[in-house]
Amino acid sequence: MGRVDSKHVIVTGGARGMGAAFARRLATEGARVVIADVLLEEGAALAAELGENALFLPLDVTDEGAWTEVVAVAEERFGPVSGLVNNAGIVHVDPIEELSEADYRKVIDVNQVGVFLGMKAVVASMRRAGVGSIVNISSTGGLIGYSNILGYVASKWAVRGMSKTAAQEFAVDNIRVNSVHPGIVATEMVATSERSQSIASTQPIARPGTPEELANLVLFLISDESSYSTGSEFIADGGFTTQ
Repeated sequence: MGRVDSKHVIVTGGARGMGAAFARRLATEGARVVIADVLLEEGAALAAELGENALFLPLDVTDEGAWTEVVAVAEERFGPVSGLVNNAGIVHVDPIEELSEADYRKVIDVNQVGVFLGMKAVVASMRRAGVGSIVNISSTGGLIGYSNILGYVASKWAVRGMSKTAAQEFAVDNIRVNSVHPGIVATEMVATSERSQSIASTQPIARPGTPEELANLVLFLISDESSYSTGSEFIADGGFTTQ
């Protein structure tokens, strides 16, 4: 018996990196998984790999109408949604004085507004399911500051606070909301980043995390094993923020 046999979970940014690891881990433990992403070929390939209990749907997380459609199609295929992993995110690197308003707003739209729209879109379906767990992927950048990525840090701090507010509002409907704060994780982007490797080398656990390690944490939060946890931050950063 899988740890999330009864769950129907939407994973945004699910086509590659951490999102793909989340989708695989949840599917392995019995969940019906909707992979939602703008990466069409990679998303479709992952859904095919995972089999009949996985579905790929294109989704721009900044588009409220697209969210409505994804939830409707997902519910028609697998029944009411009981889990959401808001994982889609982007980063733009520039010092503040060189950061354009357009680039700042683009990061905020994906990382912050996308999370808002996702939570809003799934609530009615989760009420029909009678239970729900929303996992919002923030960052250590939602706990501390980093130079040259102002929009990213602003959005990830916002995700942390939004998760607490949603946890208060949704608890009456048996819906939990938590934020996850990864540090350096060995995705395609991090593998080529000297800055990320340098940060990881200073940690008590002096290496990047793996997507699979984060997936284990997400699995726990989607499962009923975390039934008394809501409005909380779950940090997986190799001890970086202890310093």
